[in-house]
Amino acid sequence: MPRRGGSPGQRHRGSDREQEPDRSSEAARLRRLWMALGLALALTLPDSLVLWVPVGAHPLPTQGHPARLSRLAPQLQHTFSWWNLTCPVCKSLFTVIDIGLKQEPNVARVGSMVIKLCNLLKIAPPAVCQSAVQLFQGDMVEVWTRSVLSPSEACGLLLGSNCGHWDVFSSWNISLPAVPKPPPHPPRPPAPGAPVSRVLFLTDLHWDHGYLEGADPDCVDPLCCRQGSGLPPASRPGAGHWGEYSKCDLPLWTLESLLSELGPAGPFDMVYWTGDIPAHDIWQQSRKDQLRALTTITALVKKFLGPVPVYPAVGNHESTPVNGFPPPFIQGNHSSRWLYEAMAKEWESWLPAEALHTLRIGGFYALSPYPGLRLISLNMNFCSRENFWLLINSTDPAGQLEWLVGELQAAEDRGDKVHIIGHIPPGHCLKSWSWNYYRIVARYENTLAGQFFGHTHVDEFEVFYDEETLSRPLAVAFLAPSATTYIGLNPGYRVYQIDGNYPGSSHVVLDHETFILNLTQANAPGATPQWQRLYRALETYGLPNALPAAWHDLVYRMRGDTRLFQTFWFLYHKGHPPSDPCGPPCRLATLCAQLSARADSPALCRHLVPEDSLQDVHSLWPRPLFC
Repeated sequence: MPRRGGSPGQRHRGSDREQEPDRSSEAARLRRLWMALGLALALTLPDSLVLWVPVGAHPLPTQGHPARLSRLAPQLQHTFSWWNLTCPVCKSLFTVIDIGLKQEPNVARVGSMVIKLCNLLKIAPPAVCQSAVQLFQGDMVEVWTRSVLSPSEACGLLLGSNCGHWDVFSSWNISLPAVPKPPPHPPRPPAPGAPVSRVLFLTDLHWDHGYLEGADPDCVDPLCCRQGSGLPPASRPGAGHWGEYSKCDLPLWTLESLLSELGPAGPFDMVYWTGDIPAHDIWQQSRKDQLRALTTITALVKKFLGPVPVYPAVGNHESTPVNGFPPPFIQGNHSSRWLYEAMAKEWESWLPAEALHTLRIGGFYALSPYPGLRLISLNMNFCSRENFWLLINSTDPAGQLEWLVGELQAAEDRGDKVHIIGHIPPGHCLKSWSWNYYRIVARYENTLAGQFFGHTHVDEFEVFYDEETLSRPLAVAFLAPSATTYIGLNPGYRVYQIDGNYPGSSHVVLDHETFILNLTQANAPGATPQWQRLYRALETYGLPNALPAAWHDLVYRMRGDTRLFQTFWFLYHKGHPPSDPCGPPCRLATLCAQLSARADSPALCRHLVPEDSLQDVHSLWPRPLFC
């Protein structure tokens, strides 16, 4: 493995510029904003409004809403001196709020209250408090007035199960066809000399149109290195020209450099592009801003990739407010039609009419890049824990999973293979959605040849197992690293080598390579950017192939081989790991996450972690909040 950007287990520090954000204080800020919003909107506001808060490349997890809110309850009570808040009083309070909003949903009044709380608790600078609340308040009040959240459920979340029960995200199941599942048939290795396809994978570009070289990379705002960040103290350097190891996104010229310097990594047969185009300045984004990002970056991709077909997926940052993706039954100004129509217009040269039709409805589509291969692009925002519109109804939003089953069954009937692309990985989804998806993958394991996601900004994977024993690896989802530096990372991209386009191809991943731009080297005086291959998966990890069993075995090898894990940890962070070491609990939690393609399922790690430590390790799963 080329040792570029540092050595495994050691943070590469080439200048005083590399200041790591204070992640503990930022996490505390997130908790306080959660409290303020929970009080002001009766706990219906999910993490969407606070996702700007950087908590590091390997932070604590986003668990399900019930667990998170129950942990916050004592802090809410302490913050607001609610020591005498009883269940009857709580239900009365929330009943009044509920009736008041439904009779007169005064958006401005609710927004004013949240702004005051945000400022009172010093959660963010006053300008950020005001802009963020004004941006989110309309959709949030609309969701509240249309949701089925009752005072009993709200108080059950705040005071515990003795006061009520949360069932907004209750369990549901998708029906599978009555067609019997064929016996498992692992793919055969391709014959020597068989065609190999090279697929460029881009994700999480996060273009910051306000990036400013020399600006303060450690400003008070949620996103720095930009106009309005101010200048750093004389003792610290400002933001580098090509990017910065801090809570900063990328300037346009770095993305131009990435796309213009792809030559050594190519040529490419096609491109999978899984979203998150705008920056993390989510407190001040307008629809005009989001559409500018969409059109600008789409034009850039077309300019440098020319005739290579590009197949996009919708990220959670494409909308505004961030994570706000109402299901298709929401009509009018609150709907996502403005976004999907713009995407269809920008991407019509890449997608056929049938794909554009479903893209306009729900942001997902299917097409056939080659004979024998079906590509399915999912809108993973319909599984997102942070999509506040799902408080209205979270049961298979837009009927997407039912549609997916139909596509997979048709592919099985034809003898085709299928690739799935999406932004948010299935292990990071709402529990019922994630478990249904897991069941679908298990049913169609012979048909599914590859799954490709982004969102976490780091380099990882998720293994799927048979549902009967949870011991036979049957599929793997690849989670590629981000283009953006946010937070404290090198810019990067992924290239997959895939069994190529020929009759009888398995279309499975054969290997993958990750490329980075070492910012320490690129930002040095007089330097020019040099995009470098960081590693090849099979070579670096000693894998026999890239099939699910090989990744399963890698996790168990890393459990006992600290040096191998440190290599993984270094590559997980694109060659720029945190300065704090990853000790035994961190290592087990990280490895457990690689086995966990199904949300909230500690049993998947029962062979990896001692039984008496399983729940503790599960609670530390790395579920980044900053995506």
